[in-house]
Order: sequence, then structure tokens, then C-alpha cells
Amino acid sequence: MFVWSKRAAATSLEVWEHRFQGVEESHFIISGTPSQPTIQLEVYCHTQKEAQTIRQQWGGAVKRLKMQNWAALAPPPPGPVKIRDRFVIVAQREEKDLEKLKKQFPGRELISVPPDMAFGTGHHATTSTVLRFVVDLAEKWERESRSWTLLDLGCGSAILGIAARKLGAESVWGCDFDAQAIRVARENAVANHADGLTLEVADVLKWKPKIRYDLVIANIFADILNSIFPKLVRSVKRDGVVMISGILHTQAAECLAAGRAAGLEFDRVVKRGRWVSAQGRLKRD
Repeated sequence: MFVWSKRAAATSLEVWEHRFQGVEESHFIISGTPSQPTIQLEVYCHTQKEAQTIRQQWGGAVKRLKMQNWAALAPPPPGPVKIRDRFVIVAQREEKDLEKLKKQFPGRELISVPPDMAFGTGHHATTSTVLRFVVDLAEKWERESRSWTLLDLGCGSAILGIAARKLGAESVWGCDFDAQAIRVARENAVANHADGLTLEVADVLKWKPKIRYDLVIANIFADILNSIFPKLVRSVKRDGVVMISGILHTQAAECLAAGRAAGLEFDRVVKRGRWVSAQGRLKRD
């Protein structure tokens, strides 16, 4: 077992929580006291490679821990997350476990996304809210017999793309700046029998839109959203939909204003806990 550690400003607490939301709670620890301006971040990894991947991305240090029976100390997987009456997001991947869950949730399709370094297990408010947005929109377009495509910027675990394909999306193109996330995303797509996904390593700040999509999703930090709103506008079809998330409620007013300034209008804004998600379209001429 290896541990990655780093000191960070206490004011960045929520940002670090968001970055490591996909990691099991017992493996990601934040410690500090109210009187101190800094916090201590720790992520416990099974392999040195996993820990070094985090260090390469975020700095900090890596050290080996003494051998213990870590399997016995590991917590149970997070519980299932129901998305409307369509999906259940589960952490299990073993066939025997999935068969039990299918019987527990008849009528819903399982999407298996084990906790990993790729963000997006469906348990975080940002991801689950957007999943509900996607289900609602896909069912509307299904009633209208409309075909559709998805662009997923900051795809993380690819859970949104997997759900989109199961809901009828003709194709999905997703990207993430983290090569580890893309590796996990591709594994998740295969494990969930979701083809038609193109997943690539790309930095959304440098990426340039080439075609327009029916649905564009960006579940990333607010400061990045503020920078790429013009790209979102150039990526969505005139009658398409844009979904954004990953916005702390304290940043929502500024972020939504930046989206409107770029040419979007939001008809659905949902706050869950500290997080805000929104759905909108291009402004009408």
C-alpha cells in the first residue's frame, strides 16, 4: 500500500473534495483544524503507480506503508443510486453481484462504475443530477423520434456517455485531460457493453470544436466553464441542449452569467447541497 500526501490551503477544501470524489472515502482523507490555514490531503493507493499518477498531476509526495490486511479494512462498496425509473448506478462488477442487484431493482438497467481515480461514479450530486437531466431529455427526444449525438467534455469515468448510448444516442465523443481517466472510461464502456463511444485524452482549454452535437455536457470546474463557454456555444446545434455542472453554489451566479454572456439561456437550474447544475440552449435570435 502507498500513500500520496500534500499540504493545501484550507480555502481549497471543496475543490479537493470534488477532484477526489471518485475515491472511496476511507482512501481519501482530509485533516486539519479550524485555526490552521492549511489542510493535509492523503490518498491511499494499492499500487505505487496509482500514487505516482496522482503526484504527477497534483504534486505532493508518495511513500510506502507497512503491509497490513488492507482488504479486511476496506469498506463495503457505495450503495446503489437510482436515476429516475431507468437506471441504477452500482459499484459492483462481479456477475454474481450484478445478478442479485438486477433482482433487487427490476425494470431498471444497471450501470456498473466501480470507484476509481476517474471522477463520476454517480454518487456525487453533480453527476447524478446531470444523469437525471439526460434521462429526461432522452425520453423527450424518443417521443419525438429524434436521433441525437453527445459531446462530453471532462468525461471522467464515461458514465454519462454510457448512459447516453443506452438511452439511444447515436454516438458519443468524450474527452478528459487525464490519461488515467480515459483508460478507466474505456474499461467502463466495455464492461457495460456500451459501444459507439470515442474517448480521447484532450485538454478542453486547448481543444477546438469541429462539429456540432445535439447535446453538449461539461461537468467540470466553474473556472474552466467560464473559459470555455464560447466553445460550448460553437459545439451545440441550433436546436440542441447544453448541460453544465461541477459548479459550487457560491460560484453559480458568476458562472451562469458567463454562460449567458456567451450566448446561452438556462431554463433549468438545480441546486443539490453545495453544487449547482444547469441546462440551457442557444439564445433565440
